[in-house]
Amino acid sequence: IILTLLACCMPTFAAAASEKLILEQYFRGVTTGRGTFTIPISGVRRDFTLTARGTWNGRVLTLVEDFVFSDGERDRKTWRFERVAPGRYIGTREDVIGTADVFQDGNAVRLRYRLTVPGRDGGRTELGFDDIMTVRADGTLLNEDTVSFLGLPIGSTVVECQLGPA
Repeated sequence: IILTLLACCMPTFAAAASEKLILEQYFRGVTTGRGTFTIPISGVRRDFTLTARGTWNGRVLTLVEDFVFSDGERDRKTWRFERVAPGRYIGTREDVIGTADVFQDGNAVRLRYRLTVPGRDGGRTELGFDDIMTVRADGTLLNEDTVSFLGLPIGSTVVECQLGPA
């Protein structure tokens, strides 16, 4: 029963990417998207829109993400991806614990990181994220991730992005 419950929390990852994703090329300029964050076991579902603005200085991609949630809440997060080798980056963001491990995986890019989120009781909860970003044949980007708590998958986030303003 537990394995079945956990399986329903895992996103179905897209088929192989049609083109290689290079972070500093794809995210330079404006990217827009829509997404959903879900944790089925607790009934959490948050739909959102995203506008991201990226700049590349030859070593670091800075990606400012503006989120607008369906309940009206707004949030801004800023990623900094420092390229440390071809296809490898170290990612930092204001709510990430430590650094994110970011690496090329075939045509996809993977991010692994931990962050704290507000809990319903006013406390903080630490969650793990394992993202897989792929670019489809039509140029849209699909970001699917598994959200974990204490190493067990409990939810997912799925975001579909396109280049340019919405």
